[in-house]
Amino acid sequence: MNQEDNRTELQKRIATQLADKDKKRKARQDELPDGVDDSAYIEGTKQTTSLAWVWIVIVAVAVIAAVVLFVISGK
Repeated sequence: MNQEDNRTELQKRIATQLADKDKKRKARQDELPDGVDDSAYIEGTKQTTSLAWVWIVIVAVAVIAAVVLFVISGK
C-alpha cells in the first residue's frame, strides 16, 4: 500500500511539472511574433499569377539554348 501511495505522489509531481512546463511554453509562444505585425516586408508585392509556368519555360529554353551553343562552339 505504501508503494501505491508513493506512485500516486510521483504521478502528482510529474503532472504538476508538466503543467508548469506547458504554461511556460505557452507564455514563450505569446512573446513570439505571429507573422502579422512584422510582415511589412511583403507590402507592395504581388501574388504569383497563373502564367508563372510560362516564365519557367522561357528560362529553361534559354538555359538549354546557352548549353547547346556552348557545346557547339567547343567542337
